[in-house]
Amino acid sequence: MSEHGSNATTANGAHAGETRRDFIHIAAATVAAGGVAAVAWPFIQQLAPAADTRALSSSEVDISKVPEGGEIRVLIGGMPFFIRHRTAAEIASAKAGDTAQLRDPATDASRLRPKKDGTLNPPILITSGTCTHLGCVPVGPSQGTVGEFGGWYCPCHGSHYDTSGRIRKGPAPSNLPIPTYEYVSDTLVKISL
Repeated sequence: MSEHGSNATTANGAHAGETRRDFIHIAAATVAAGGVAAVAWPFIQQLAPAADTRALSSSEVDISKVPEGGEIRVLIGGMPFFIRHRTAAEIASAKAGDTAQLRDPATDASRLRPKKDGTLNPPILITSGTCTHLGCVPVGPSQGTVGEFGGWYCPCHGSHYDTSGRIRKGPAPSNLPIPTYEYVSDTLVKISL
């Protein structure tokens, strides 16, 4: 043993005191990191949406209640959505438009979602109810007003949408967005955020 018992060396040449000190530092850092994580977790968890909010992020809507030529508006998670039951004339108008010349080109069929059997349901059009210019809610058949192209009209700045929800005139840069939705049955759709 050396003159000073604390300066003993291990088999690999390291001092025994240094090995203990390294272990204590590593253990203390690990405990501190665990403590920080334990304290931070509630703050991180509160950023996640609450269960009631998650439950409100989708809704099933009975589309059989929408009269032909009319629409209903639903709020899901505080966001408006339009469900329009288009007439044969409105569908024909939406299909006849030259989509290549539109500001935001899209065919009418591309704006529909298939039913469970894979077929489209052209009379039912579901869109977001928020104008793509500044986020206003356009007026439409449910208010007894339609735009120049038979669709929606945003009176705030004059954007006109056609019967497929495509922008035709005014400052809005793009079409009314199509939300995520699926047919649960022929008369029931589930719209999700």
